[in-house]
Amino acid sequence: MESTIKILAILFVINSNCKAQQMLQVPMDAYKLKTNEQQFINKPLRNLLKEIKPEIKFVSGTVDYPPFFSFRFISREEIMKKSINDNTFGIGLYVYVKEPLDWDFDKRPKDTASKWTKEDLEKYGNLTLERIKVIGKE
Repeated sequence: MESTIKILAILFVINSNCKAQQMLQVPMDAYKLKTNEQQFINKPLRNLLKEIKPEIKFVSGTVDYPPFFSFRFISREEIMKKSINDNTFGIGLYVYVKEPLDWDFDKRPKDTASKWTKEDLEKYGNLTLERIKVIGKE
C-alpha cells in the first residue's frame, strides 16, 4: 500500500512537470510563433491561439485580400497615448487566414469592439491559418 502511494506521488509529479508550456509566454516570444510557423499553417486559428499566454488587448480584422487579424498586447488606450513618431506600439502579431473575414468594427459591441472575446474564438477559431507575420519591439 505504501509503495502504491509513492508510485502515485511520483507519477503525479512527473505528469505535472510534463505539461506543455505555451510557446508565447511574453509578447517578445511572438517571434517564436513565426519561427515555428509551419506547425500552424493549414490548421485552425484556435491552435495558434492556444499557444498565446499574454492577454490580447487589441485586435483588428482586415477583410480585404488577404484577410488577416492584427493582435496587440497593449490596449487601444495605450496605443492612442503613444506618439505617432514614437513608433513603439509593441509587438504586432499578424495572422493571415484563407477564408474571408466577416469583421465590421462598427457592428461590434462598443465595450469589446477592439478586444478578442470568447465569441470571436467561437466565430473565427476554425478559420485556416495561412501565414504569420510579427513586427515591432517592446
